[in-house]
Amino acid sequence: MSDPVQPPVDEQGAADESHRRIREMLDNATVSRETPRTYRGAPAAHDVSRETDPLTAQIQTHEPASRETDDDLLIAAEAKRAVAVLNPSGTNLPRPPHRRVLCVANQKGGVGKTTSTVNLAVALALHGSRVLVVDLDPQGNASTGLSVDHHAGVPSAYDILVEGMDIAEAAVQVEGVPNLFCVPATIDLAGAEIELVSVVARESRLRRAIDAFQGQLDYVFVDCPPSLGLLTVNALVAAREVLIPIQCEYYALEGLGQLLRNVDLVRAHLNNDVRVSTILLTMYDGRTKLADQVAAEVRGHFPDQVLNSVIPRSVRVSEAPGYGQSVITYDPGSRGATSYLEAAREIAARGATGGMAAS
Repeated sequence: MSDPVQPPVDEQGAADESHRRIREMLDNATVSRETPRTYRGAPAAHDVSRETDPLTAQIQTHEPASRETDDDLLIAAEAKRAVAVLNPSGTNLPRPPHRRVLCVANQKGGVGKTTSTVNLAVALALHGSRVLVVDLDPQGNASTGLSVDHHAGVPSAYDILVEGMDIAEAAVQVEGVPNLFCVPATIDLAGAEIELVSVVARESRLRRAIDAFQGQLDYVFVDCPPSLGLLTVNALVAAREVLIPIQCEYYALEGLGQLLRNVDLVRAHLNNDVRVSTILLTMYDGRTKLADQVAAEVRGHFPDQVLNSVIPRSVRVSEAPGYGQSVITYDPGSRGATSYLEAAREIAARGATGGMAAS
């Protein structure tokens, strides 16, 4: 049998050179375990990467005696982050002087509206605030994320809008999270817009229900569907503030102008109090220049409304709803959980000091 054919020396050398260049590219493309240390448009103090997390700062100067020692430090740091997020010490965030009603809206789907609603609500509730989530999306994803039943027949947002049911009858205590309540959404909500067409003052049904609720609440988050229909209009009329999650990608900016115009129309004709108070950058991927460009552009147009905290892309954030949990309770030491806690801190601080900027 003849010897295996060997590639010519020059081809073998070219292959080795190609492999070497690929290895270099991979080495240069390597990012931190969490997110980059710095990125344009957001201060490094809010980055929860391994390099900049103050709880793991000792790793920068520590010379690990072994890999196990380094891993132990990481585990200990994550445990400390989890303790801070779950707040067993009972440290409270500042509570607002009056009830804050926030409409979480963006006509583009998949930008993190429901994820942000659920995690901000859980973070605030775990740190001493009384929070109500109103799921106004017929898909019922916020109800799923809070593990609240939303099958046909349970009292829901549909009954509040169409039947005039009191919020107290439809609100459900969220299991495992004290001070957090949820009004679920059922599939019946999909037909609510048609049924409300002939109803007098149909745009203000939700507002009247929230105003009539006598229970003590610090925050009401209304999770809107990805559209600008009657359900979203009800949320804008009921709210005093609009929270807009914006995905750090180009398409997420396209619908922002239309949403802002609709907010202006509602303010001019239906609710003079509503304004865009908060913009939250979500799904930030530090490996792309596009994320930096989108963040810089949004901060340039809305310098007072954009939170310093940025929500990074995180597998844990995506996994949590599959277990009927927020990322706060699913993996409290993860960067997704700590990022949402920081965003909740900013929202609470702005409300306590009256620093909510108007659009």
